[in-house]
Amino acid sequence: MYRTVYSPQGARVNLDGREVINMASNNYLGLASHPDVIRAAKLALDQYGVGPTASRNIVGNFPVHDELEKALAKYKGVEATLVFNCGVSANTGVIPFLVGKGDMIYSDELNHGSIIDGCRLSGATVKVYRHKNMESLEEKLKEPVVGKKLVVTDGVFSMDGDLAPLPEIADLAEKYGAMLMVDDAHGDGVMGPMGKGTVDYFELRHRVEVETGSLSKAFGSAGGFVAGSKELIESLRPKARSFIFTASPMAPCLAAAALKVIQMVSEDDTYVKRLWENREYFANRITKLGLNIGTTVTPVIPVIVGDGELAQKMSQDLFEKGIFAQAIQYPMVPKGAARLRVMISAGHTKEDLDLAGDAIEESAKTMGLI
Repeated sequence: MYRTVYSPQGARVNLDGREVINMASNNYLGLASHPDVIRAAKLALDQYGVGPTASRNIVGNFPVHDELEKALAKYKGVEATLVFNCGVSANTGVIPFLVGKGDMIYSDELNHGSIIDGCRLSGATVKVYRHKNMESLEEKLKEPVVGKKLVVTDGVFSMDGDLAPLPEIADLAEKYGAMLMVDDAHGDGVMGPMGKGTVDYFELRHRVEVETGSLSKAFGSAGGFVAGSKELIESLRPKARSFIFTASPMAPCLAAAALKVIQMVSEDDTYVKRLWENREYFANRITKLGLNIGTTVTPVIPVIVGDGELAQKMSQDLFEKGIFAQAIQYPMVPKGAARLRVMISAGHTKEDLDLAGDAIEESAKTMGLI
């Protein structure tokens, strides 16, 4: 059963009829319910209505989509972007465009499900390398291939909060003549200067051919996008099946909301700085308790408990204490690696983080984890 949210997404939400501190949302910058963002969405509703009712290729294009794509391209430091109705559509649209039957894909074993689906839809042969293991990747890249090669990886891995070793991956991709694609859904608005993403964090902007991202997380709206060269985007637009056959592309009100957030974070790094201050504060607190947070270096902080039933029990115990932290278990994570996935936001106050930390400490003691 899904829980029911009766309030806007924020640091605190009304969940199933009670106020709780929200430690489960991907609202990294705390902007999903910002008054200026809501105002931008309302203005677009009045100007353009609710939805396009058919694909952009069929009924035409709203100016706000063009404005968003231009602002995104400038923010990401690329020539062009193409906005999809969600990140899943972006991945399942661009991967089959890049490679097909007779080609080879090299995919990290912990890549997001939408990457896996995009790989399957492409018809290319897929070789899965061990998580962040460059020896494993190189072993597979060395093997002879007749067609094209594509290395694809998440930038930030959403269940563990760790980073792909992009500099080393870029080196191997160049050495063996492979394209490099990065899905930075959990790095956009989070990593690098002004939150421009993991590619910019590693200063690899000119070494990554294709990047996909999300407008549904740090940017507080909904949608996904592909970023790259102008040639890539112009070729992708009429060929990506998940784009041209979508009768309900990104609603103009959502595009306007995302555009407003992009403008805000492009001009002011306060939100990103606050996010990282909160991340360091909370991670230090949980680490000092002796709890296992794995290899995270991002605002995704897993509290790894191992047993799935124990994770569910701890999540419910925290909810009763006024803290919402979602339990994650197999098949979303490997067996024996069940966890609470705690998500930090710039919207959290120190009081929120202290209350959450106290509740986790008390629950962990009750469960015999510390």
